[in-house]
Amino acid sequence: MEASQIFHVLISAGETSGDLHASAVIKALKAQTPDGVTLEIAGIAGPLMQESGCKVVRDMTELNVMGFGDVMKALPRIKAVEREIVSFAAEFKPDMVILTDFTSFHLSLGRKLRAQGLFVTHYIAPKLWAWGAKRITKLQKSQDRLACIFPFEQQWFTERGIQDAQYVGNPSAYACQDGWSKKELKARLGLNEDEPLLALLPGSRPSEIKQHVQLLADTYVRLKNKQPKLRAVATLAPSVKAETLKPLTDVGVLLLERTEDNYALRADATIAVSGTATLELALWDTPTVLVYKTSAFSWFIGQRLIKGRCVGLANILLLGDAPSSQGIVPELLQHDATIENIEAAVIPLLNGETQQQSQAFADLRKLLGTENPAEKLAALSWAEMVK
Repeated sequence: MEASQIFHVLISAGETSGDLHASAVIKALKAQTPDGVTLEIAGIAGPLMQESGCKVVRDMTELNVMGFGDVMKALPRIKAVEREIVSFAAEFKPDMVILTDFTSFHLSLGRKLRAQGLFVTHYIAPKLWAWGAKRITKLQKSQDRLACIFPFEQQWFTERGIQDAQYVGNPSAYACQDGWSKKELKARLGLNEDEPLLALLPGSRPSEIKQHVQLLADTYVRLKNKQPKLRAVATLAPSVKAETLKPLTDVGVLLLERTEDNYALRADATIAVSGTATLELALWDTPTVLVYKTSAFSWFIGQRLIKGRCVGLANILLLGDAPSSQGIVPELLQHDATIENIEAAVIPLLNGETQQQSQAFADLRKLLGTENPAEKLAALSWAEMVK
């Protein structure tokens, strides 16, 4: 290897969780850079990726939409981002491409980048085992390596023709090993230990927040009328503007910025929108009720994909194809996500009826292990680049 050799990595993320995971990979790639080598990283980046040293070709917020209706409206902009990245790659000539989660966009982008002869890694394998198995052919064409974050995925994808599927560890399981205890969290918020604390997580995408923030605010008001000591907290992700959570702060919900490495949301109970956050809550052993609402059109399409099965990651991992009505974490979806139903599901958790969830969450932690996926993926990437 020449001492002056420069390596280029193109990396992409399209949503808040992907920004977090990609930023960890960027840090690991830098930490593992061989002596005398220069590493240049660029791509579609969120704020955490930018802080970690990723040059912004396009900002991640241009892609951060959810729901079929929102995606259709934003499609011209999304396609423009894709075209620019493909054009940029032709000049940048990356030695490695890492596409983080955000399946639909990255399946298309990966295929076009591979057509340039580039080595493409998909980090965080798409959950085709839960829905969308027919997309295997598209996945085969859009990647050279599939970095899986659930242990069973390596075999599942290998059996379906993905040649280099590898389990690298689970980022949430690695990150959620420690962090604040319930007592420390309450002290940080200025609360007494005996004050019950409810966490409210309306999602991180603008469309999610719009659908859920008022519902969670109204639910909290109703619960507090019955339990006056109840306090509530919502977390402020780096990509979320505080004003979008105003319906919560207007009713006295505290805001907690998720900026510190020892962050942990070990509240007495949580009402959370479906997503990675619900897996983190399970790993922290935080009792949880899952809610999810979307547009009528998106719900119509989604129902035909999931066919009434669980949507929460903890439920999927522990129960497989079980109906959502049987979830260890209660799932209140679309028309079932009402104030009355949420109240009925969360009150037992606030009253300490959490043994079933706690045991299941312990099983989940054992299943996922504690390996650092960013470090393993960085090592695999460097081995490929310098061989």
